Amino acid sequence: MSVGFSEGLWYLQIKTQYSLYELTGIDLNLIFIDGYMNQEKIVDILVKKGKELFSSRDSKVEFTGNPEADALLNNLSQFPHAFVLGCIMNRQIRIERAWLIPYCIFQEIGGFEFERLLKTDLNFLKDIFKRKKLHRFNDIMTENFYSAIQLIHNEYKDDVSTIWKDNPKSATIVRRFLEFKGVGIKIASMGTNILARGFKIPMQDKICIDISPDVHAKRVFIRLGFLKKDTSNDELIFCAKELNPEYPGVFDFSVFEIGREWCRPINPDCKNCYLDQYCAKNI
Repeated sequence: MSVGFSEGLWYLQIKTQYSLYELTGIDLNLIFIDGYMNQEKIVDILVKKGKELFSSRDSKVEFTGNPEADALLNNLSQFPHAFVLGCIMNRQIRIERAWLIPYCIFQEIGGFEFERLLKTDLNFLKDIFKRKKLHRFNDIMTENFYSAIQLIHNEYKDDVSTIWKDNPKSATIVRRFLEFKGVGIKIASMGTNILARGFKIPMQDKICIDISPDVHAKRVFIRLGFLKKDTSNDELIFCAKELNPEYPGVFDFSVFEIGREWCRPINPDCKNCYLDQYCAKNI
């Protein structure tokens, strides 16, 4: 039997208990096969859930729970810059709080048009960020916000939807997100994935839409038995590529939901998780 990285990792995890299995007469190969089948079942379930989200007709994404803010972020035809700026703000704070930041800024300046944003200067934005305590890192994120405005003006002629127009390759969209100050592969993949899954933006492929390596995804992949503890973000990304090469980011929403709702860092609620019967529970 030939095995890949994830299956081999699971085998190494149980191989440390080999002496116990010898003493009790349990066939190690049967245990391996059962664990391998569980992992295949987990992948099937997660891919199916991801594809259901992708194929759903509802193209409205709930970002914040605030109807007005969500309406703004969903209005890609008139205010695509709101979505991109919201992506950029997603760093080490609750995701809902990050997505609210463009709406808070636009309330302060009296409108959502890009022309209004372009008239703001860095000090003015810093005052808003600090006064309203918009972010955990107000100085850094103000600079990233302001830099993004300038990039949208200079590179995209005030229309940032150019990033995803004309049916580009997924790699093209990810690369364009990476041009923005403060954006790494996690945010670039997240933004591209939302465009594909949530807004149904046409793309030639989804090969370069990676799983976003956040704490929830990593914790869930470790506990499911796909990765060892203390794994790196790169290992998580390439594990997802291995499990579903044509669209690695298909796991993104499902593992985020599992990590936040049930597979919590402390006192995980395993019995209510839909993967409970297949999970390796490497806690």
